[in-house]
Amino acid sequence: MSARVTMYTREGCHLCEDALEVVAAVCAAQGADYQLVDIDADAELTERYGDQVPVVTVDGATVGFWRIDPQVLAQALA
Repeated sequence: MSARVTMYTREGCHLCEDALEVVAAVCAAQGADYQLVDIDADAELTERYGDQVPVVTVDGATVGFWRIDPQVLAQALA
């Protein structure tokens, strides 16, 4: 089974580090799995997301980017 939450990120992104803390905490509380995807490993993702990272999706739908709101993420997982 694949993770419900995907966080698109890149190396050296300070907002990504902050977002990962939120994603990890909310997913742990909700019992949901998450995966990290480095956009720089895929030219299509790099073009799609560019400087918008981090981007967090739940079941393929974007729930936030740059600063991730834990309440919005938790509601999307409910």
